[in-house]
Amino acid sequence: MSRADRSTDTRPDSPCPCGRGVPLSECCGPLLAGASAPTAERLMRARYTAFATRDAAHLLRTWHPSTRPRSIEFDPGQRWTGLEVLHTTGGGFLHTTGTVDFRAHWTADGVPDSMREHSRFVREDGEWHYLDDRGDD
Repeated sequence: MSRADRSTDTRPDSPCPCGRGVPLSECCGPLLAGASAPTAERLMRARYTAFATRDAAHLLRTWHPSTRPRSIEFDPGQRWTGLEVLHTTGGGFLHTTGTVDFRAHWTADGVPDSMREHSRFVREDGEWHYLDDRGDD
């Protein structure tokens, strides 16, 4: 995929799309390149960045095999514009499960919108994986 096909600036010195306020190269960049996420929240932020940069390989690699789709299609008119982490449960260094409640913002063909998700994550063999969206409790 060429840089022109991506919806977000992917230069290493550009701000990371996940919103932590550090350059992509110091934030989600290493995770997109294959490094392990230390926590469920960091994986969720890297997955958001993967959606923003249209990195299907990272999304598929970090999706749990039991719920992983065969492929991912990106909406060419959609541009991811912001992420808010609202709450986390577990998902730390000593946990094997965790949840991340977040709101993701985007524009689709110039119209702003957002979604809220309560994602579940599992850690197997030292690697965090996205499992599914728990929905509203």
